[in-house]
Amino acid sequence: MKTTLGQFNPIAIVFFFVFIAISLGITYWAARKTKSTSHFYTAGGNISGFQNGLALAGDFMSAASFLGIAGLVALNGFDGLIYSIGFLVGWPIVMFLIAEPLRNLGTYTFTDVVAFRLNQKPVRIAAALGTLAVVSFYLIAQMVGAGNLIKLLFGLDYELAVMIVGGVMLSYVIFGGMIATTWVQIIKAVLLLGGTVILAIWVLSNFGMNPVALFAAAADKYGAGVLAPGKQVSDPLDAVSLGLSLMLGTAGLPHILMRFYTVPNAKAARSSVMYATVLIGFFYLLTFILGFGAMVLVGQDAVKQIDPGGNMAAPMLAEVLGGDVFLGFIAAVSFATILAVVAGLTLSGAAALSHDLWVNVVRHGHADETEQFKVARGATLLLGVLAIVLGIIFKGQNVAYMVGLAFAIAASANFPALLLAMLWRRFTTMGAVSSMVVGTLSSLLLIYLSPTIQVTILKQASAPFPLKNPGLVSIPLAFAVGIIVSLLSQEDTAATKFDQAEHRIHMGELLE
Repeated sequence: MKTTLGQFNPIAIVFFFVFIAISLGITYWAARKTKSTSHFYTAGGNISGFQNGLALAGDFMSAASFLGIAGLVALNGFDGLIYSIGFLVGWPIVMFLIAEPLRNLGTYTFTDVVAFRLNQKPVRIAAALGTLAVVSFYLIAQMVGAGNLIKLLFGLDYELAVMIVGGVMLSYVIFGGMIATTWVQIIKAVLLLGGTVILAIWVLSNFGMNPVALFAAAADKYGAGVLAPGKQVSDPLDAVSLGLSLMLGTAGLPHILMRFYTVPNAKAARSSVMYATVLIGFFYLLTFILGFGAMVLVGQDAVKQIDPGGNMAAPMLAEVLGGDVFLGFIAAVSFATILAVVAGLTLSGAAALSHDLWVNVVRHGHADETEQFKVARGATLLLGVLAIVLGIIFKGQNVAYMVGLAFAIAASANFPALLLAMLWRRFTTMGAVSSMVVGTLSSLLLIYLSPTIQVTILKQASAPFPLKNPGLVSIPLAFAVGIIVSLLSQEDTAATKFDQAEHRIHMGELLE
């Protein structure tokens, strides 16, 4: 197919600037309300359950979901489904195990929960390490998607495109904080769901509104193999490792966990997860239609020609179906998606640096409101610069794939310690620190030794670690280390405070 992607597209740019104007308007409004660190990190806890559900969906339906999964399905067929389903099945864990305890025990970050009955300083340092590793990998995916998108819409250099995205995002996170981020996410979730529904219906209208006819057309064009597993994930152990990472990683993502502090109570936290699960489940079913639609209507060669990672499959599909106008709308929605997610990630990373490290480790909990505010904004600026640098270094990677690695780190570094801190009386400070450090370092080391880095990026003939995703090794290792070290290091105060933590988890108040 002949595409205008990569050429100057005035219609797309109009949509793009309309969204920028709306987001900056929200930032101006939010900046007037953002007067404290509570407003900056958690919107003052004034977001309703439904609003937070939409914002959670907005936070989770990232560039990896819309651009990456559609691209993976377009290029690999059935195997792209493991990402769709894997991203979704983590939400019941969040709903039944995480949402209410997190809201009742914490203040700004999930580390507040882990450190509640343990020694604050070492726990917060270890947790910040894991949080920053997750945020960094997640930022890579978003910035790569953003760079490709802006490059193709404006005809700009990729590196300049990444810098523009970073600059716009920083402006509204630094000034508008969580209030601006939440409302940008809500608007983006509505736009993304609307655009995806229109695109999916348009695809199906070419096949008599019958998905089976779409899949049959894909099989006719590329062979029955596109409807069977094995093209992207051929090793059963790799499939289990990826599935485990995607399922448990959701419950360890710092920018998702942080959203539970924006609602007034635990009931609102639970209801927001219910709304988010329904919206996200519906969205992921549609991405499968988009992927096969791009495979049949755009063609795999055309998708690869524009972007080897397949990330532009959905915008190219929009262009085939609706011309420049629909391409402009979908591209602007994709950009909104990236901006909102990068903002949430940057905010959670800034909270780890300022709240966990500066306020509670360096200042031992004695930092006034003005100081906290300044440090929070400084940390945000630092992470924004990091996002730009990482986006430039990892040019050309598939964004869904990179997010899969971020989930593996979250599932290894954060989830085991968070779960054990809430449910196990014998869990100790040494156990928590060991679990988080080993989970973080083992997942990072195994990613470096995996075919992802060694073969794909460094062009080596083989890799020392055979699995593409480290979750199958690093997650059980983090649990085992946390349990064994806790059994070997008795901590009476941690066990004594367990009753207080348990009461607060269920009742939302401190035990008298």
